[in-house]
Amino acid sequence: MSPLPVSFKHVRRLTDDTGLLEHALGFIPRRKEGYSTDDQARALWACLEWLDYAEGAEADMLCELIDTYLSFLQWVQRDDGHFHNNIAYDRTPEDETPSDDCLGRCLWASALAMVKLRDRDRTMAAIDLFEKALPRIDGMRYPRGWAYALAAVALSIRHGDPWRLTPVLETLAGRLTDLYRRHAKADWLWYEPVLSYSNGVMPWGLLCAYEATKREEWLAVAKESLDFLIRLSVNEKMHVRPIGNRGWCTPGRRALWDQQPIDVMKLALAVSKAYGVTGDPKYADMARRCRGWYYGDNDAAVPMVDAEEGACCDGIGERGANRNKGAESTLSFLLTEVLWARMKGQ
Repeated sequence: MSPLPVSFKHVRRLTDDTGLLEHALGFIPRRKEGYSTDDQARALWACLEWLDYAEGAEADMLCELIDTYLSFLQWVQRDDGHFHNNIAYDRTPEDETPSDDCLGRCLWASALAMVKLRDRDRTMAAIDLFEKALPRIDGMRYPRGWAYALAAVALSIRHGDPWRLTPVLETLAGRLTDLYRRHAKADWLWYEPVLSYSNGVMPWGLLCAYEATKREEWLAVAKESLDFLIRLSVNEKMHVRPIGNRGWCTPGRRALWDQQPIDVMKLALAVSKAYGVTGDPKYADMARRCRGWYYGDNDAAVPMVDAEEGACCDGIGERGANRNKGAESTLSFLLTEVLWARMKGQ
């Protein structure tokens, strides 16, 4: 096995003995911004995916990071199974309303850890996180949280837990498809009246559900909505143009700027899964374009990544790239890279 084709130097720089720091000035960690549980779940996810390609010292390094992120998730999981998301640098929880997105991400990361980890103690920790969080799914109200939880449950079903979790999967997939039927029109094939952030996660969740059950209705909705998202996510050069955070997208207008790496990663996540499910080469081509966005095939025509550091700029605005390189953007790059590596290996 060859050395990892990506660097975890910046991830290691951002990680201390508590967890992964959320923000950076340039690539220097901004400790006063503290930690986000969202980022610990993303980091756990990225390390688990790249662990398949690592050996020796690199595998040991990834396992050390995995231990840190698992420990963080155990620490912030409340007695009721939910996860506190925002933690100050002095390790005190900040005031917040519980986040469905955070719960869903933690469910997905812990489910992936249950499947991928072979060490008994690490697996036991992942199972404990997942089982405590599972009862909280019923109270989730927002579609991105549903989608993450749906992917987590589908993965668990595919790896040996169908009877207990199939009703949960059917409920979550039903919520997403009902939402789609409520809002979709001939010229707006989407789950909500606005295209906002992390859009690709919703078709991805349904594709995961289809993969576990072969329910054709879920595949049809996933493909129809994903194809619509793809049409709105490229520019005139056919480079990826994610929905800008400064105003989002409605049938009447579309924000161009404050493009976020995480939105590109979520599109890559959806099209990679769609390619794996359908074999349609248009989805593989779109995954290639998502990867290209990080290397300069974007509206600013600038590379977003520092490959030697394994770091990614935080976004694109009118003046070009935001040179700060925080956790979310860096992990989005690393996850897009591993999605591409897996597609090339299929």
